Amino acid sequence: MQNTIKIGVIGPTIIVEKIREALKSFPNFTPVIRASNEIVDASAFARELMDQVEVLLFSGYYPYKIAKENVDFTIPVHYIPLTGTGLFRSLFRLYHHRKMQRLSIDSFLSQGVNQVLQEVGEPFTIIHYYEGTPFQMEEMVAFHRKKYEQGVSDGALTGVKRVADELTRLNIPNDWVVPTVQDISVSLERALLSTEKRRNKDSQIVFGIIQIDDYRELLEKSTSEHGVQRLKLEIQRMFLDYVGCLEGHLSSLGGDEYLFVTTRGIFERETRGYKTIPILLEAKKTLGISLSVGVGFGQSANEAGTHARLALRQSKEFGGDICFIVREDRSVMGPVEMSHPMIYELSITDEAILARAEKAGMTAAYMSKLMAQVTRLGKMEYTAQELAAILGVTIRSSHRILLQWLDAELVEIVGIEKISVKGRPRQIYRLSFVDEWRN
Repeated sequence: MQNTIKIGVIGPTIIVEKIREALKSFPNFTPVIRASNEIVDASAFARELMDQVEVLLFSGYYPYKIAKENVDFTIPVHYIPLTGTGLFRSLFRLYHHRKMQRLSIDSFLSQGVNQVLQEVGEPFTIIHYYEGTPFQMEEMVAFHRKKYEQGVSDGALTGVKRVADELTRLNIPNDWVVPTVQDISVSLERALLSTEKRRNKDSQIVFGIIQIDDYRELLEKSTSEHGVQRLKLEIQRMFLDYVGCLEGHLSSLGGDEYLFVTTRGIFERETRGYKTIPILLEAKKTLGISLSVGVGFGQSANEAGTHARLALRQSKEFGGDICFIVREDRSVMGPVEMSHPMIYELSITDEAILARAEKAGMTAAYMSKLMAQVTRLGKMEYTAQELAAILGVTIRSSHRILLQWLDAELVEIVGIEKISVKGRPRQIYRLSFVDEWRN
């Protein structure tokens, strides 16, 4: 995507994989990843990535500190701190699973550990804290080994993978404290807000269109004109409260539509990075109504408004009660309520392909779902079973739809998949209409 922000990620393989997974919830980031279990590689990776990305994220404080001492950074740099959540998880494992009560600990101050212990009430009787020179791996290993061999410690808790690996080699029980998903997400949010591009976009105008689903039927259910007016007032009050949280402006477009205007920085903050639209749930919970929401970003107010209307169309095509976003490059993000929103190019606009698709029963919603899948996975070939899952239909319906698409030359059979000795082979279909559109 043209408007994504490149983020460099540096750390050991295990944590990097957790960061990669968390990044799926941050569609504005395009990661450039360097993984190594050797902490000394941090500086070399940082030098390599500094001219390629807009922000750097280290897996922890130690690799960050080592790189900071050796590299003069010209871009924002962040690390994932070890907080109480990760510490609690490790303490829980050591006590409940390994029945340890005496520990040697590095990477944490006694104050932080004691605070966690007071909250959870874990009965660790003795804790020895490492107070030697920071970043001296051999010294840290020697500290844990001495306490264990003296019989005053049942095992070690460390924040450094290299130390954990060496302790494991020495057959000393230990647990490596790693960041939790919450720690990673908070650090990614900080990294996002620190970039120059992000600061410039914070003041960008955002247009949103809220449409009340099945509005006419909703009004017809009211038994009196008084009930209709009261419902309208309650809806408008709810919208005003929501837009107030966005520090925005609300206007009625008449009937079932409302327009709100805010800034991108506030909208991103209130949606927790495009992860949630609270008004969708609130409308259903308090008034029993569903909403379709379209949000548009743009370089001008006219562009943002146009994109909001396109986003609303996507929401309606997906059945309503949902929100989509169309960005400056006309890429679509959504549904927003999903944990990992899809990002894909706006629906195909080639008139000839659209005419054939419509005739063959390929709805705009089907086409959007297929384009989203192709964009996310880069995969063009599917079985009928896979397409059924993507389109949300039965396998029988999927076969019927594919026959129509074959007749319209929107898909083609490119192979056969054998699933077992007894099972029937499955035909593999290629979405040839995508190839045709791209060419």
